[in-house]
Amino acid sequence: MNWENLLSTTRFGLESFERKNKENRSEFQRDYDRLIFSAPFRRLQNKTQVFPLPGSVFVHNRLTHSLEVSCVGRSLGNDVAKQLIEKSPSLEQTLLPEIGSIVSAACLAHDLGNPPFGHSGEKAIATYFSEGEGQKIQNLVSKEEWQDLTHFEGNANAFRLLTHQFNGRRKGGFVMTYSTLASIVKYPYSSLSTDKQKFGFFNTEIESFKRIADKLKIKSLNSNPIQYARYPLVYLVEAADDICYQVMDIEDACKLKILSVKETQQLLLNFFPINRQEEMKSHFKFITDTNEQIAYLRSSVIGLLIRECIKVFVNNEAEILQGCFNSTLIKSISEKPLTAYKQCSKMAQERIYNSQDVVDVEIAGYKIITNLLDLMIHAVLNPQKAYSKLLINRASKQYNMYASTPFERIQSVLDYISGMTDVFALDLYQKINGTSLPSI
Repeated sequence: MNWENLLSTTRFGLESFERKNKENRSEFQRDYDRLIFSAPFRRLQNKTQVFPLPGSVFVHNRLTHSLEVSCVGRSLGNDVAKQLIEKSPSLEQTLLPEIGSIVSAACLAHDLGNPPFGHSGEKAIATYFSEGEGQKIQNLVSKEEWQDLTHFEGNANAFRLLTHQFNGRRKGGFVMTYSTLASIVKYPYSSLSTDKQKFGFFNTEIESFKRIADKLKIKSLNSNPIQYARYPLVYLVEAADDICYQVMDIEDACKLKILSVKETQQLLLNFFPINRQEEMKSHFKFITDTNEQIAYLRSSVIGLLIRECIKVFVNNEAEILQGCFNSTLIKSISEKPLTAYKQCSKMAQERIYNSQDVVDVEIAGYKIITNLLDLMIHAVLNPQKAYSKLLINRASKQYNMYASTPFERIQSVLDYISGMTDVFALDLYQKINGTSLPSI
């Protein structure tokens, strides 16, 4: 793979279009702006990141998380471009100086496919088919389709949301540039290529990804089942996400008093050598507000991790372009910050992700999503029934609930439910079950 081929302003669905009136914005900045002003991106403000929403203490939701990841991604991309051009000045004549804009746009989009109620929403959808009432429809779909359903994945759903032509919408979905779309596909293979939960696109979008991969000349690893090498900028999008969620979850836990101030301070100080720790603690004489102290440490840690990940990417550029770098950037950083990062991960797993408030959201999310799936899937498979028609008419017309095949109808249900906010899903659940009535 090489940078000249990998970076392209071609737009998905508008391959033959050439902009006549040049703007000050680059095509990748246009991607960013298009995402910012989109309805699916706005809806992230009411989707759970980790902790329940809303609360008296404001913690991260999917929207604030995505914005922060985008900021970190822009820094990673800009600095990587600068260092790669210093190594190879001829790269300045390519689109490489734009990778900060590409990565920041991809970071905005990386969580668009996540259903309501955080990662538990993904599990609820997958287990509905693998363990719940959804098992009954296995004989109605193909092996490939069943694999997609029982391994429902937010990453694959994001790629579908950005590229699929929903009813009444334009060809090409969001009509993003090929490079931005390639940057969000963390796992460039279908559900048949793995026995794990993670994959990058549903079988319905295989041809869409192949089109992008062929244009950008992304290295193919296997044709049946389909599997590609990672697009290089995926490493930067992934690193931005890894940096933000881990550090910000620790800060949120402190605000919610799941972790004490002293515990949080020490977790963040551990990223630095002892002499640097003492220097940082000396600033606390001038910063007496504990929230500001944590914010200072958090920003210092993010800055350190950005520098570390840039170094890993630049040092391993050749392996990344060859498609043989088999790690993440965050797992390849220096020993001291890596040990501290693992300590944060361990603490988050033990004290944050298993805290009562977080588990309560997961339990409620399972119940709500499972119930909505049960009712909607029964409706689309039996559309002639009176109650089915009521439920189908409740959904937006952009979703093809009367599609010709059972799988297409079921996938339309998943498109509908995964696009809901937490509040919308809860409200619909209550109304359908008669525990809440609309105002009259």
